[in-house]
Amino acid sequence: MRSKDKNVLRAVERFVWEFTERRGYSPSLQEIADGAGISKTTAHRYVAKLRSDGIVGYSGYRSLVPARVKGGSVMVPVLGRVACGLPRYAKENIEEYVRMPEALIGSGEFFLLRAVGDSMTGAGIEEGDLVLVKRQNFAEKGQIVVALVGEEATLKRFYPEPGKKRFRLHPENPAMADIYVNSCEVQGVAVKVIKDL
Repeated sequence: MRSKDKNVLRAVERFVWEFTERRGYSPSLQEIADGAGISKTTAHRYVAKLRSDGIVGYSGYRSLVPARVKGGSVMVPVLGRVACGLPRYAKENIEEYVRMPEALIGSGEFFLLRAVGDSMTGAGIEEGDLVLVKRQNFAEKGQIVVALVGEEATLKRFYPEPGKKRFRLHPENPAMADIYVNSCEVQGVAVKVIKDL
């Protein structure tokens, strides 16, 4: 097999992940070719390379398997930023994918967000850290969640107060006050933090 252009290989891989995430099924070879700006024959060669590298499984038309790859790893999308401070809008635009061992993160649907602000430093979450979030719409009292308040998202400890008909979103920074809201939507629960040393 001829050597592959790494930029084209990354473009093909990125197109497969984004297409599958957006549509819920994998692209055809022609769709990959069109999306990456290459011929169908070239797309076939690059898909074969991704398959041999264990990045995708493929056995025919629309049967790429981009979420789980050989070696028990999972491709987790980085969806943008989340406020560790005042609530802020978290865009669900996929910036990139990060391959993570399934044994480390467990089962379920996950995404990564970049932390912005200093309200969660007491929990070890600092500006620029990647926070691994398990996508779910519920949380136990005291868990760190991505909470959607109106159209803005924030990362805080979650304390429902049903007697007062409100939710308390608690920052892990003694210099900051709790946020009280009448309604919020849990987008997921933080399970791990990835940081540079």
